[in-house]
Amino acid sequence: MTHDPERIASFEADPLITRPIASNILLQLYEAAARVVGDARAITVPTQLLISGSDWVVRHAPQHRFYENLGSRIKERHVLAGFYHDTLGERDRAIALAEIRRFIDARFAEPRTPADLSTAHIQGYTKDEADRLASPLDAASPRGIYWALSRLNIRLGALVSEGIRTGVKTGFDSGSTLDYVYENKPRGLGPGGRMIDKVFLEAIGWRGIRQRKLHLQELIDRALQRLKAAGRSTHMLDIAAGHGRYVLDAIEMAAVRPDSARLQDYSPINVDAGRNSIAARGLGDFVSFRQQDAFDGEGLAAITPAPDLAIVSGLYELFSDNAMITASLDGIARAMRPGGLLVYTNQPWHPQLGMIARALTSHRGGEAWVMRRRTQEEMDQLVAAAGFRKIEQRIDQWGIFTVSLAERI
Repeated sequence: MTHDPERIASFEADPLITRPIASNILLQLYEAAARVVGDARAITVPTQLLISGSDWVVRHAPQHRFYENLGSRIKERHVLAGFYHDTLGERDRAIALAEIRRFIDARFAEPRTPADLSTAHIQGYTKDEADRLASPLDAASPRGIYWALSRLNIRLGALVSEGIRTGVKTGFDSGSTLDYVYENKPRGLGPGGRMIDKVFLEAIGWRGIRQRKLHLQELIDRALQRLKAAGRSTHMLDIAAGHGRYVLDAIEMAAVRPDSARLQDYSPINVDAGRNSIAARGLGDFVSFRQQDAFDGEGLAAITPAPDLAIVSGLYELFSDNAMITASLDGIARAMRPGGLLVYTNQPWHPQLGMIARALTSHRGGEAWVMRRRTQEEMDQLVAAAGFRKIEQRIDQWGIFTVSLAERI
């Protein structure tokens, strides 16, 4: 892997290097690498790519595709002739290091100019992707027939699976469906129906949703403890709580009981279900549930008591228009005092976007569930523009959902 004799001797004598690699690690590396190459337009920071010209360990073509896909305004590619795989351990590594030093010095010598992603819903690669997913297919084409059969299978599955039936009836992105996914108890008509329901609940997207719930509970708990340690009040607000299961579970598990918790949702079905859940849990003395539009900035700004902790989970991912997100975040920010905290989620990637768009329906009158992804940088820029400073973030092992904590400044 290198022409450097000392490097070779060091490698061969190192007892901490294990020669065999487990097959599952190789497969996961391959999957991650394919995603990095395919989604490289999400990367907008200045990037320098060094490719070893005589590397026999990895292929050159994906490295060049990665470079061509990069969304970076400033990017460089250098193919180092004769270099083996260990680029920075090669005998002539001074050549590579000189390129690195020049590139880094040049970046620090100029002002940082991050890409402005506030209009990514109007133009940008995730907008292009969503437009492709929203474009109708020729019904007689192979893909058109495939997805028509997929939709038929879902309709048939709804006859025996409780989860699929809930999705078909209320929308697969509805609060009712998410509550069912959180509950994660297969139900259906007989053993076959329960088996189909179990397969439905084990879809990778739903597994990611349940991991997102755990991350939400963790950061809500951390936020409440942070507020308490600062001697602040702990009034909570969730602007689109669905049935409220994740936030009520978080409240019951938190080390600090909030002074009050106001849950909201636009759907009367969700509001009624949430109120019933609050009563069943005996939390009615400090938790309330109201019907309100999460995108009504003026309504959010007027909420009393002023929230010390605001939560937005699984909402912004369903709406492409950044103007709506900006209005909502602005209302939250105006309602808060400096030092207040915001917990928000994002979906920078999903392995089943095509299936979701072509086969599943949304809560909006049974329309196709077409999602425009937001890169994490785009979402964080919207939050920062509203007056928040990001503190920390969690992400599931598949890289689908993030949960972040930010402070009002």
